Amino acid sequence: MQIDKEQVLELLRAKGEASTAEQAARELPDRVDTDEHVELLNSYGLQPQEVVSKLGGGPLGRMTGR
Repeated sequence: MQIDKEQVLELLRAKGEASTAEQAARELPDRVDTDEHVELLNSYGLQPQEVVSKLGGGPLGRMTGR
């Protein structure tokens, strides 16, 4: 699944990971592919399934309109 980098950064900030979000802002591409960028996401403490469910494909993602 393709997700905007800014959405991943917002997720990290919401988890209280501001410094990790700063690092991710420097390292992630503008469009994050949850399949292709598994290792990067894991390095920020995120599981691809968590990102998809919260931002795009799960119930929370649908409730927030993302």
